[in-house]
Amino acid sequence: MNRRILQMFLLTAVLTGCSGEGENKLAGSSGGGAGMPPTEVDVFAISSSSATITQELPGRLQASRTAQVRARVEGIVEKRVFEEGSDVKQGQTLFRIDPRNYQAAFDAAKADLAVARLTLERYRPLLEIKAVSQQEVDLADARVKQAEAALTRTRLDLDNTAVPAPIFGRIGRAAVTEGALVGRGDATLLATIEQIDPIYVNFTQPGIDLLRLRQALKSGKLKQAERSKVELILEDGSVYSQPGRLQFSDLAIDPGTGSVSLRALFANPRQELLPGAFVRVRFPDAVLESAIRVPQRAVQADPQGQYVMVVDASGKATPKPVKTGGMSGGDFIIAEGLKSGEQVIVNGLQKVRPGAPVKPSAWNPNATSATPTPVGEKK
Repeated sequence: MNRRILQMFLLTAVLTGCSGEGENKLAGSSGGGAGMPPTEVDVFAISSSSATITQELPGRLQASRTAQVRARVEGIVEKRVFEEGSDVKQGQTLFRIDPRNYQAAFDAAKADLAVARLTLERYRPLLEIKAVSQQEVDLADARVKQAEAALTRTRLDLDNTAVPAPIFGRIGRAAVTEGALVGRGDATLLATIEQIDPIYVNFTQPGIDLLRLRQALKSGKLKQAERSKVELILEDGSVYSQPGRLQFSDLAIDPGTGSVSLRALFANPRQELLPGAFVRVRFPDAVLESAIRVPQRAVQADPQGQYVMVVDASGKATPKPVKTGGMSGGDFIIAEGLKSGEQVIVNGLQKVRPGAPVKPSAWNPNATSATPTPVGEKK
């Protein structure tokens, strides 16, 4: 009896030990999630420095020169002697108008001039012997001048049957075809030539922005920036390789739009920029001393306003509300909410949650696929 009790006791002890070992293993596997490593993020260390405030305004490209090719004489278009969409030189013949009528008029005017000159030459010796009067000689001389003027006019009409390019540039689609009657009653438009190197970009600045800028400059909050150089932002978001220069700004505000018109000029040697395209113009507005800038990608927005994610002293991601005060190139200027020394998360925002631990690395805006360097460590 005592032996049976001892065997049951030993069996119970073995079962209890196995159960405890299983529970310990289960607890160990379930507790592994708490050991996940912190999320790696790229951070931008805030510092205060001088910054140039820039503006980006919508604009439209326009040819620097435009010339309309028109028929100067009436006639039938015999031939188009250029390729549509090609570059043409100044003075190059573009169209030929039937010249036969003008050639005949020119030949007749040449013959009339010959007769008038011959008559005058005959009268001059006769005047010495009083065979003709001075009045007859004067009339003969006047007929010579009239014949010379008529010859000049007919020569000009004959020359205008070969329609030239008034400027060099790129010519568009022909507005008429061979066989068309042109020049009857008006100077018929034949084609249009545009010069697109260099090329203009026209844009407007709100008058209220200009007023605020002048007030800030007057109060000393801002300093005047050099506004001559401007950048062009293309429709795909890329920056045009050639810098431009601001040509002029209107002295008056348009009462209809409340804005000021501006124009910039850009070199276009490869003719990448085409008239009519919409672009954005980035130009310096003023200089702000002791400005705090953050990359544009770091600033987020929600219904409560703008904010950034910073790494706090405990190494956790923390949202922080901010107010932006304009742009400096591709960066936001922070008017309120940040101070020097804080670390703003730039990359990895989609992976972090408020209060979650993160592993910050210094952000390198020029790096593409390089591994980020942890803050405080050297490469």
